[in-house]
Amino acid sequence: MLTLRPARPDDAATILELVRALADYERLAHEVDADQAAFERALFGPSPRAFCTLAEWRATSEAAPVAAGMALWFYNFSTFRGRHGIHLEDLFVRPEYRGRGIGKSLLVDLAARCVREGLTRLEWQVLDWNTPALEFYAGLGAEAKAEWVLHRVTGDALKRLGDPTIPGSPAPPRR
Repeated sequence: MLTLRPARPDDAATILELVRALADYERLAHEVDADQAAFERALFGPSPRAFCTLAEWRATSEAAPVAAGMALWFYNFSTFRGRHGIHLEDLFVRPEYRGRGIGKSLLVDLAARCVREGLTRLEWQVLDWNTPALEFYAGLGAEAKAEWVLHRVTGDALKRLGDPTIPGSPAPPRR
């Protein structure tokens, strides 16, 4: 039996565990430097800017719920539409719980939120080699936006870009 619910502060360790499992699957475990405290601050601090829906599975009505998956998301904004949307940062279902409709239920839940709140879109990114996910999303009506190329500035490049005191940094804007 499946239950979806908003994550609570005492779920931070479980969220980190699910994020690490996703990173392992995506062959990106070396990039995870988040810890439990980071999720506590980001999701449950005074002004959260990211949110998490947990999918809990019970084998029987008497069984304890198990965190089978999650959707971690935040609001974005479309300047062309003049309205907010949702960006799904991570959708993950533990391998042993796949095939039970959990991933679809998490997406349906977010789509319903978009409809209720008058949001303009639900979007996410998928690694180009993740054929099972690409096929799953296409089957739900998701459209790949291949003409958009993700760009990211992180680490030392971000520091150089944002700190004018570092040699080689761009000049700061005039105010």
